[in-house]
Amino acid sequence: MCPVYQSQAYNNAGQPGGVNNVSRPVKPAPLPVPPPALKLGQEGFKKVCRTEEDSPCPFPGLSSGVLEMRVKEGSKIRNLMGFAMARMQGEKGVSGVNSSGGGLRQVVFTGSGRAVTKTITCAEIMKRKVGCLHQLTKLRYKVVKEVWESTEGGTSEMTVHRTVPSISILLSKDPLDPQEPGYQPPETLSALWEEREGTEPATASKRSLGPLQYTSFPDCKRVCLGEGASVLPPH
Repeated sequence: MCPVYQSQAYNNAGQPGGVNNVSRPVKPAPLPVPPPALKLGQEGFKKVCRTEEDSPCPFPGLSSGVLEMRVKEGSKIRNLMGFAMARMQGEKGVSGVNSSGGGLRQVVFTGSGRAVTKTITCAEIMKRKVGCLHQLTKLRYKVVKEVWESTEGGTSEMTVHRTVPSISILLSKDPLDPQEPGYQPPETLSALWEEREGTEPATASKRSLGPLQYTSFPDCKRVCLGEGASVLPPH
């Protein structure tokens, strides 16, 4: 019988080459990219209406003469504080002020969404301008309804319901219940002086820097070495 020869691959050096049976790792398929979030302002829609749901007052038991300041995102702090300060300080010629000239006793600042920071700013300004005000803060959520219309010409309309944070701050000249959650007592000047007196020993314990060496010589030279400086006496 004739011998049967099997074919074999040879490399450039004339040696039989091995068969590469090592399997390569399979790359995983890329994950699908989620679609971007819908931005109505960039999708041909414009906001035409924004309304907030009516929610009860978070401070039960308030009198009917309490001043309520509703802070909006586009409100001017100067205008808000000008009106509120005139009512609280009892300036003449302002409606709603007591005939005795003492001003109102309580004011409530309310804001939601992006107006929360501005609401807190108004309350802090009022506390420093009037002084000795008791504070009660309440946080909650409310639903805001927005109506968007198409800008591409048509009658398409979209209604969006958003849940946004809301804050209400009550400032009162009269004492409030200190056990109520969110209560803050008024800041007094005595407390501020006590804090300053407590920091005085730390500042007084610092060593006083003595005179520089060789400063009595009028002809001394200053040589700069890098970032520092040294004073050399005359030769």
